[in-house]
Amino acid sequence: MFVVPMTRSSHVLSRGFDHWFAADAEAARRPALDVAESDAAYTVTLDLPGVNKEDVKVSVEGRRVSIEAQARNEEERKDGDRIVYRERSVSSFSRSFRLAAEIDQATTQARLENGVLTLTLPKRNGSNAARITVN
Repeated sequence: MFVVPMTRSSHVLSRGFDHWFAADAEAARRPALDVAESDAAYTVTLDLPGVNKEDVKVSVEGRRVSIEAQARNEEERKDGDRIVYRERSVSSFSRSFRLAAEIDQATTQARLENGVLTLTLPKRNGSNAARITVN
């Protein structure tokens, strides 16, 4: 008869669960992102629940788009109250990606409504290319 010690098997099992929950925690820190494309522009939609528009930074450089945000949990405490346990605190989000076409930064728009950030990223026209004379 083969006997597996309970402590060893439970350790292996719990390590497996810890790995699953760590992956879920990592996904929770990366906001969901959708990118749609039309002939003229990209539309990026990003979930940022609990984030104020003052705490969002969007930068566009060529084809690269970077989004940084911070959600703050500011709650009022009554005098004499003390925190016994806390999981909610300041959370930082960051996403960065490249698009197939360069973006026209001058006409880019960003809107944050109901915890959803929507970026309208117009594609740069090919007319910005300079013609070079061959001698």
